[in-house]
Amino acid sequence: MPKVVNIEPTPNPDALKFVTESPLLKKGIRSFRDFGSAVGDPLASGIFAQGKITSVFYMDRFVTVNKDPDADWSDLIDPICELVEDFQAEEGEAHAPSSGGSVDEKLARIEAVIDQRIRPGLAGDGGGLEILSFDGTVLEIQYQGACGSCPSAAGGTLNFIEGILQDEVDPNIRVLSY
Repeated sequence: MPKVVNIEPTPNPDALKFVTESPLLKKGIRSFRDFGSAVGDPLASGIFAQGKITSVFYMDRFVTVNKDPDADWSDLIDPICELVEDFQAEEGEAHAPSSGGSVDEKLARIEAVIDQRIRPGLAGDGGGLEILSFDGTVLEIQYQGACGSCPSAAGGTLNFIEGILQDEVDPNIRVLSY
């Protein structure tokens, strides 16, 4: 069973990152924006059941939990740690959109840049991102975990992602977040 070895603040004041000693998932990620979407996932539904939780995101060795701004972490930390420590690691599946056939070369380059340059930084702050769609010039993404409601994600982080993709893939790429 995973042991919580650290609880880290994130740039989002309403999110904490619970770091574990052993993996929670053998592969993939899990991201839930409400209790209804977490039904069937014992860890996420248990965390949402604590009340005043707005999202749960987890992968490998951490869980990021977002709370309502009016909730107090002192009421939530111990129950969340207990749920994480009682959780049995299992196979996970990444939540990624279907490509619907052959993978577009530009989208493959975008994925590679995001995997190498963007996702590690976001994961360091307890978050991630999912690519929702790409039409050749406009990339639509959705932030996950701590990034999902972080004030800096909509501005600085989004501009940073767009700038890297423009420099390394195509100067005409525009990035929108939902």
